[in-house]
Amino acid sequence: MIQIDGRLYDRAYFDETSRRIAAQIGLAENDSGRYAVCFSETTQWLSLFFAIRKAGASVLPIHPGTPYAAARKLAITANCDRLFYNSLTAEVLDAEQEAPKPGRLLHMSSGTTGAAKCIARLWAEIDREVESYVATFRKPEGMTPVIACPTTHSYGLICGILVALKRGQVPVIVETANPKYLLKVLRETERPLLYSSPAILHTLSRLLPEGEKLHAAMTSGTLLPDPWFVQIRARSEHLFQQYGCSESGCIAINPDMRAAGDMGFVLPHLTAETGSGVDDTGEIVVRSDGGAAIHTRDLGYRRTDGMLVFVSRMDDMINVSGLNVYPGDVEDAVMAMAGVTDAVAFRRSDRFAGERVALLYSANQPVAPQDIRAWCSRHLASHQLPMEMIHVAEVPRQANGKISRREVAVRHAAGEFAGPEAGVAS
Repeated sequence: MIQIDGRLYDRAYFDETSRRIAAQIGLAENDSGRYAVCFSETTQWLSLFFAIRKAGASVLPIHPGTPYAAARKLAITANCDRLFYNSLTAEVLDAEQEAPKPGRLLHMSSGTTGAAKCIARLWAEIDREVESYVATFRKPEGMTPVIACPTTHSYGLICGILVALKRGQVPVIVETANPKYLLKVLRETERPLLYSSPAILHTLSRLLPEGEKLHAAMTSGTLLPDPWFVQIRARSEHLFQQYGCSESGCIAINPDMRAAGDMGFVLPHLTAETGSGVDDTGEIVVRSDGGAAIHTRDLGYRRTDGMLVFVSRMDDMINVSGLNVYPGDVEDAVMAMAGVTDAVAFRRSDRFAGERVALLYSANQPVAPQDIRAWCSRHLASHQLPMEMIHVAEVPRQANGKISRREVAVRHAAGEFAGPEAGVAS
């Protein structure tokens, strides 16, 4: 049973709807097709998803807000045979012919460090992830999952819906991004566990009346800035974090989040290799049972208690005259300043230092670049200081709350953020 925007849909509904859809579109047992699906209605999307999975075929879920031209491009990039775009009448695509393969869940990588690519994970791998997740992460067993994130993304689909169904729970799907409506749903739900983005969690923590807390929340997708973490932690009875990557799915879960960088304990169906401590960091490399090594391009280490700690994206690190600068350290310092609401530090070429730090920031009151400079001088080392600080109305984040520093740097180089509020450090 699944609840979608207040309406309950039982298993019989999805079984019958999926059977009807399978017959209508010609899905057969052991189907080897690759189908791209983009529906604005969650019930239609999930019914088709269950039908495709039952047939053993492959599916590429596409965010419901994606325009047709962009959805078609994604479908072609993933070498899909057909595209279902808000209709059960499929568009046949000119896919490259391949030998029949077992069904897979297809999705595109985030593209935060380069061009997005298609990731294909076997249904058996998804099942193993769900089983490991459920067996290891026991705290939510008496909670009601509230999914306020896209169900076309692995976070909402696998960790939200499929995990809830495996536990025998009724997932509550909220399709609107309105934080006040979401608070209403949470208040009406027994022991809710909210799956959402860091940005939504931060907004809710600021909207909650004094004395009221979220029962439980899960964060994922991007490292919480320290000021956000402190506020969300203070307004949550239970705060969880999960860490993963496109190729492996969920890697680790933190059942009691006490620091933003503490990603969690590695799930038992995986092994992870990385650095041994804060002074011995290394790339986080993951292996599944008998599988090939997956290089996450994340820098981290394991504490003696087994906690996996994230330090930075390797591609985001800024080398200033041979000294490493982690953008998160700069962002945390800036966001601790009164009035600053968000910040992103990124790399900029410099003919003397090789690379220097640049900064975009937003604020809810006047904060001049020279004030940022003075504040940073008291809280950061000289090589960490931003050489350029640009005030923007809103820091550009992706739908899942992530920041693509590569994209920010490209847009900056194109002059998109230049303006009278930009400041250059002297």
